[in-house]
Amino acid sequence: MANQHDLAEVLLAKATEDEAAVRAMLDVASVTDSIVGFHAQQAVEKSLKSVLASRGVEFPFSHELAGLMKLCDSAGVPVPPTLAVARRLTPYGARMRYGEAVAEGVTRVEAAAWAAEVVAWARPLVEQSRPRD
Repeated sequence: MANQHDLAEVLLAKATEDEAAVRAMLDVASVTDSIVGFHAQQAVEKSLKSVLASRGVEFPFSHELAGLMKLCDSAGVPVPPTLAVARRLTPYGARMRYGEAVAEGVTRVEAAAWAAEVVAWARPLVEQSRPRD
């Protein structure tokens, strides 16, 4: 990776792919809620990490969305309160994939909306940090 901004761009692109996967699977009954939730969680996680990277902030290898949101706050880029609820996707990041936790109260539609909103929030922040020629 050439620099932190390049990393931010890669992470945002991957977040966008995960969000697109959520939209594509939303109405597919044979795809489980945990798979939809996983990709929504990944979209949120990668979006947050893209914003952190765009600001030159190192972040942990973690799926804990609340911690990543706190890092954003500390970096002077607070996550809007309307998006902070997306932290409820954290269990889908790894634990649910291996049967360790059961998330309750998150619908596919909510998960998809949160993923789309966080990607949309991150995009201009990453673009603003793009080095000028």
